[in-house]
Amino acid sequence: MKDRNITLHINGEAHSLTVTVNRTLLDVLRDELGMTETKYGCGTGECGACTVLVEGKAVNSCLTLAATMDGKRITTVAGLSDFGRLDHIQQAFVDEAAIQCGYCTPGMVMKTASLLAKNPDPSEAEIRHALEGNICRCTGYEKIVKAVKKAAQTMPGRAAAVEPCKEAVQ
Repeated sequence: MKDRNITLHINGEAHSLTVTVNRTLLDVLRDELGMTETKYGCGTGECGACTVLVEGKAVNSCLTLAATMDGKRITTVAGLSDFGRLDHIQQAFVDEAAIQCGYCTPGMVMKTASLLAKNPDPSEAEIRHALEGNICRCTGYEKIVKAVKKAAQTMPGRAAAVEPCKEAVQ
């Protein structure tokens, strides 16, 4: 197999490495870079556990060849937190008890991040549609949908746009 030199910009940090052209992004993240927060589930793109953001778009890293990601901005679930402090999506999943075994959670959180970047006020139907392809065998999805709704409500900058100005109310 042929090797290729690539640079991946993961969670704001550049990683230069040599990869075999048939290696998946998931393999490189987990095996080469030790980023085990991205989960291996099915290896066929059916479960969503391996979801990451590439240039802001949710992708299944198990189906994505690492060699095609040269120069791309990639975000894993760890890249959402700020110096160990959970971001609003991660916190909403905790607050709504949308985590049981936790295996699907990174993929669900990343799909939520992608959804809210495009649609900061999704309906329940839009949330359910956006999460299609992410399988959870523990929660029954109700708490996950509640977590996505809460994440939408607690998005940074949203409170100022949604709550009336105190001076206007008086």
